[in-house]
Amino acid sequence: MSADGEQVAVFGGSFNPPHIAHVLAAAWALASVPLARLLVVPTYRHPFQKAMAPYEHRLRLCELAFAELRGVEVSRIEAELGGESLTLRTLEELRRRLPGVRLRLVIGSDLLAETAKWHAFERVAALAPPLIVGRAGHDGGELGGPYALPPISSTEVRRRLRSGEDPSGLVPHAVAAYVRAHGLYRGAEHGA
Repeated sequence: MSADGEQVAVFGGSFNPPHIAHVLAAAWALASVPLARLLVVPTYRHPFQKAMAPYEHRLRLCELAFAELRGVEVSRIEAELGGESLTLRTLEELRRRLPGVRLRLVIGSDLLAETAKWHAFERVAALAPPLIVGRAGHDGGELGGPYALPPISSTEVRRRLRSGEDPSGLVPHAVAAYVRAHGLYRGAEHGA
């Protein structure tokens, strides 16, 4: 249980697979804002019908990727809710489960241009004011800072894995080992 007024950050995404920039974004949020904890929330079913590796694999990859960061918990909330993952629905359920906690939403500046496609983003932002993480080549506007995470993307990681290239330096070593052990991202079925 959290005390009244504590801040809890919510970092959602496909994490298909989680990479070093995801880990750095979480570390930045924890270091920049007084947070009681940061919840990593893998998408259960993507609202834009993106092809992804099975949920249980992505959940385990997140546990491995963020294991070294104190204050980070990987949450199954979207699987518990079932159906299509909507940020607003997830935040409303977290608000119900964590009364008195102030929620913050960790979002990359690359996603700001897509918020018009989100379900009720203005309500999302009111419920969990965004913490904008700078991404290379994407302006964070007045909410973003003068920094940028390394230009790593899950798309590039998947491309490398499909072509048999080593993803070292792009994903945490435990993620790379799990992906190899389970034969993930060898074909197009887990995302382009």
